[in-house]
Amino acid sequence: AAWIEEHLPQAIELYRHFHSHPELSFHEEQTAARFAAELRDIGCEVTTGVGGHGVVGILENGEGPRLMLRADLDALPVSEETNLVYASKVRAKDDSGKETGVMHACGHDIHMTNLLTSARYLAKHKQRWRGTLMFIGQPAEEKGGGAQAMLNDGLFKKFPKPDMALALHVDSTLAAGKIGYRAGYALANVDSVDITVKGRGGHGAYPHGAIDPVVIAAHLILDLQTIVSREIKPTEPAVITVGSIHGGTKHNVIGDTCHLQLTVRCYSPTVRKHLHEAIERKAKAVAMSHKAPEPKVEFSDGTPAMFNDEKLVERVVPTFERVLGEKAVVQTDPSMGGEDFSEYGLAGVPIFMYWLGSVDEQRLSGYKRVGQAAPSLHSPLYYPDSEATLRTGVISMCSAVLDLLPVKAK
Repeated sequence: AAWIEEHLPQAIELYRHFHSHPELSFHEEQTAARFAAELRDIGCEVTTGVGGHGVVGILENGEGPRLMLRADLDALPVSEETNLVYASKVRAKDDSGKETGVMHACGHDIHMTNLLTSARYLAKHKQRWRGTLMFIGQPAEEKGGGAQAMLNDGLFKKFPKPDMALALHVDSTLAAGKIGYRAGYALANVDSVDITVKGRGGHGAYPHGAIDPVVIAAHLILDLQTIVSREIKPTEPAVITVGSIHGGTKHNVIGDTCHLQLTVRCYSPTVRKHLHEAIERKAKAVAMSHKAPEPKVEFSDGTPAMFNDEKLVERVVPTFERVLGEKAVVQTDPSMGGEDFSEYGLAGVPIFMYWLGSVDEQRLSGYKRVGQAAPSLHSPLYYPDSEATLRTGVISMCSAVLDLLPVKAK
């Protein structure tokens, strides 16, 4: 605690740099360079370009377990509206070529600063731990592909597989100074689905001579809602949301196609498979009922559910309670959000991601008094109270490392 108070100004400066220089997924070139430079300055052996702009820093300190700490590098295509003096003014082209604002609206700037500040403490206090620390700067978490890209690039072949891995994620509903945790399934399987409904174009005045894809899409949207309500066991959480529908060009024109975009979420692999099959079945059935061509159904951006290793959670939570106080450590509900930190767990590493409160208690109370919800993650209005957030993040992460990599008595 005394060390972080002394070094907090340096951490805030680093945080504000990351916040005001965001980069989109798979384009984190300058962010990765700064992340790597910080690790080198700390004394790590650094490898860059892993799975794109991924960074790996190794800090060895004698015999002991290997522990991986991970932060994510990328930002979102969101135009910032916080009015902070260090607010992002960056604009860039997204993958479709459209210009967009860019913002760290999901707290990855806090994640990077927290990991690097923790690494600096641990490098300066090697007498307090033994083993090997593996610091990961991961690209493209927001696209759900960065972890897999690093693994596909031989992350655990180029470097020995860690014995365990920790990460944290800011929470916009949890007060700064608090920690949230969940053992077992904590985050959901996430799939993006694109459905192109096909019809036959024609004049809006003569619909009998056409096959209207907008009408087919409307039927499909309703039919999709019956998958969870009538095909999935009520005790198995699942969500199918149609987030976008685009069809047609003019009032009196029946187009040839209509495009739907869905997000699909659940925990169980069995349920995930069922949802995929049912979506395709419903789409084909509706098309058949209208004598329309078979639709095109594409699944993408898949992220598996995140399962926090129960034994690792049991080891770490008492540490949080000891250093922060029991009232500051709360068990949270499972979320339908997604995180590709899950990929490291599926690769055979026991993982634990916990939630870091990021909004001052008084600010949360102010929102509540006026009947407003606090700005959520991904909102152009979200920002963390950085000092209190980083203070708790660094203390919790460093304390967990010290207890997981103990110095054995001779």
